[in-house]
Amino acid sequence: MMVPMITSLASLRRAVCLLALSFAAVNASFAAAPDHWVGTWATADVDRANTKADFGATDITLRQIVHISLGGSAVRIELSNRFGTESLTVGAVHLALAEAKGDIKLPTANKLTFGGKDSIVIPAGADVVSDPVALKVDAFTDLAISLFLPAQKITHETIHGSAYQTNYIAPGNVVAEKSLPATDAGTKTVANWFFLKAVDIMAPADAGAVVAFGDSITDGTASTTDANKRWPDFLARRLHADKKTANLGVLNLGIGGNRVLHDGTGPSALARFDADVLAQSGVKYMIVLESINDIGHAYDPAKPYDVVTAADLIQGLTQLIERAHTHGIKVFGATLTPYTGAKYMSPEGETVRKAVNDWIRTGKVFDGVIDFDAATIDKTTGAFQDTFNKPKPGDNLHPNDAGMEAMANSIDLKLFTEK
Repeated sequence: MMVPMITSLASLRRAVCLLALSFAAVNASFAAAPDHWVGTWATADVDRANTKADFGATDITLRQIVHISLGGSAVRIELSNRFGTESLTVGAVHLALAEAKGDIKLPTANKLTFGGKDSIVIPAGADVVSDPVALKVDAFTDLAISLFLPAQKITHETIHGSAYQTNYIAPGNVVAEKSLPATDAGTKTVANWFFLKAVDIMAPADAGAVVAFGDSITDGTASTTDANKRWPDFLARRLHADKKTANLGVLNLGIGGNRVLHDGTGPSALARFDADVLAQSGVKYMIVLESINDIGHAYDPAKPYDVVTAADLIQGLTQLIERAHTHGIKVFGATLTPYTGAKYMSPEGETVRKAVNDWIRTGKVFDGVIDFDAATIDKTTGAFQDTFNKPKPGDNLHPNDAGMEAMANSIDLKLFTEK
């Protein structure tokens, strides 16, 4: 810092002012950046027709359990009526720390509001964000989110159908009750999340989220229910255990049966990218593991349909990379895991799988590569290593808990620290 030469009282005053302004600027540059909202949990929803018209026929409470990946000083949630064809009335929402069997810790219970109001009407196709509540939560806490839905017409449900998490539907408005009514009083368990999109926490400026974007292998098929043993869960715990990456949460945006280029179970990856990735809070990184279903169905020996080539899939994946980069998100490509022995496997499809994997490894389009294929394959058979394909004995497509852990352990955490 250059100090001006002082030649008079006036110049002394000017010098003092300049020094004060200079020190103020220096102090401002070192001021801590403000906390911000970061996703700590999320799910990817799909459309399910309420064909029997029973969902919404009576007043119900949905108590849904979510396992967050990053702690913070305040919490807010996001609800979705994305696939609804009518407005959805949510009469009340409560959030609390979860206990066993759907119970909540009453001292932690908070009524959530929307613009200061206890209830909200969500237009068809829309998402809404709650007002925040000051609740300090730690990483890997189970939260219970209770929604009261008064009786109403619901033609289409916005739902994540494979939660691998026990959730609860109870009669009436019991959002504030510690325990739900007994099963013989009408409470039932489900393995879905309804009308729920995300949970955000207020976290320091350096915190961020990693989106795991994919199909059933990311979603958690074949992992143990209520155990949080999907590969994104294992990754979240690894990130938290390393002080260099402990500021990152992991959001599981997998959908079983999803494809890159065609709708099926949910919109295609290209079609859902904005809602399921860009709309999340604080996303810094995305891991893409998708296209095995495109390949499997295109080259199914029994019933091939929606035929695509390796070049088609590479073009689709490249579009995801370009769109993510537009929003400052780094993208890591994960190689496709083995599918030898799966019902829709074929030699032609295996050729395409290998071609896509070769491009992921060598194409230099992704910001980094995660080799899930190498971490799980038995090089002799071309199928999953035997220990990753049990019990069942396994469907040769979805790894078990051990396989999920091996996938997560194969990820180089330096990917999340390199500039």
